[in-house]
Formats: sequence, structure tokens, C-alpha cells
Amino acid sequence: MSNYNNFSPFYDILTYDVNYAKRAKYLMDIFKEKDKTPSLLLDFACGTGNFSVEFSKMGIDVIGVDMSEGMLCEARDKNEGLEKPVLYLCQKGSELDLYGTVDGAVSCLDSLSHITDYTEFKETLKKISLFLEPERLFVFDLNTPYKHREILGNSFYKTKKRGVSCLWSNRLKEDGLTVEITLDITYKTGLFKKETVTEIITERAYTDGEISAALSEAGFALEAVYGENTLLPPKENSERNIYVARKVK
Repeated sequence: MSNYNNFSPFYDILTYDVNYAKRAKYLMDIFKEKDKTPSLLLDFACGTGNFSVEFSKMGIDVIGVDMSEGMLCEARDKNEGLEKPVLYLCQKGSELDLYGTVDGAVSCLDSLSHITDYTEFKETLKKISLFLEPERLFVFDLNTPYKHREILGNSFYKTKKRGVSCLWSNRLKEDGLTVEITLDITYKTGLFKKETVTEIITERAYTDGEISAALSEAGFALEAVYGENTLLPPKENSERNIYVARKVK
């Protein structure tokens, strides 16, 4: 699993098109419909903290957890000016250890897809369940097998924003679920100088059966599955699905 440390200084630049405020509201609307607005929320695999900041602006106390110290350095800088600064912790999901329980948990933008070992995936869900109060919700999203096979696959992309260019090349592995992503990021270091750093990221899509079994083993009941940014069932060509799970034991 990549630690994202090479990618972290450029993450926000290259994901400029994500509407974090809109997505955060969408997630909180799910909490309100199915349960309640959390008072203390776990933002698991929080990255550079963009969702954590949006939840904090809603008046929620937030604990942001990520395994990348580089991403968390970017996140901590965003605490300035927040009435409720986010508590950021550098931890792997399978080693999650909070100071107490939370009454809500989220994981956004296919962060859980970066856990490519199914045993570790299951252990991470168990840890999140351990620190979640009974009957409370864990809302998360995952890339679909369709996206990995048909969209990412063995494709190649190029993007440029604010002087940073990224060559993005994908390789679909034989299981048809796992994609190895190579990011070659070029940026200016002076008037006539450029440097390139490389980050290799691996993401795995999980089948419906694997997700249901892992949730059940972790003490969750799966209450709903939605297509991305909707409250409707996913379509066959859905690229990212939203899962609403309630801790029941």
C-alpha cells in the first residue's frame, strides 16, 4: 500500500474538481435520514483533510485518521481558523486505536479500495466497528469491479493544473479487480528547472459478497447501497457505490 508521501504535496492541486462541500452534505443527509448527525465523527483515511474540514464547519467534532504522514501534514495546515480543529492521527486501519468511541464514521473517495488484502480489509472494518457506538452508522464508498475492469483497466491519462502535470497509467491485474496505478508527477523547482516524482498506488475493488461478509464479520448490518451521490440503487455501470452500515453487535 502506498504511503502517498510523494503525492501528498500535489493531491489538492490534482483533485481540484472534487466538490467536497457538496459531498460532505450528501453524507450528512444520509446520517440524518438513517440515524442522526454525529457529534464525534471518525473520518477514516482522511487524506489531506478536505472532508474533515467540511464536517468540522458543520459543527461536528472530527477525528481524521490516515496512514500517510505526508497527507496529514497537508491536513493539519487546514486547522487554522477552524472553530473546531480536527484531531489528526497517523494510523493504519488494521491498527486503529482511538481515545474512545465515536457516534459516526465515514470513509470517502474509495479510500478503502486502497486496502488490497482482504484479510486486512476485514480487520480494518472490525477496528472501525470496535470504536463505533452501538447502533450508529458507518457510511463509506468503494470503487466497483465495473470501474476497475472497464474504466481504469489498462488506461492512460494526462492532466495538468497550476504548473503540475501528471501522467497516470493503469495496469489491471489478472484477478480483474486490482489496478496498479503509476503517477509520474512533474513540477517546477525553479525558473528553468523541473523535477518528476513517482507514486505507485494499488486499488482493489471488492465484490458484493466480499463486502457483505466483511461487514457481517465486523458486527455491521448493511442497511443500504446507493449509486454515487444518489439515494437510488446502483446501476450496472456504477463506478463508485455508497454503503450504509449500522453497528449491531
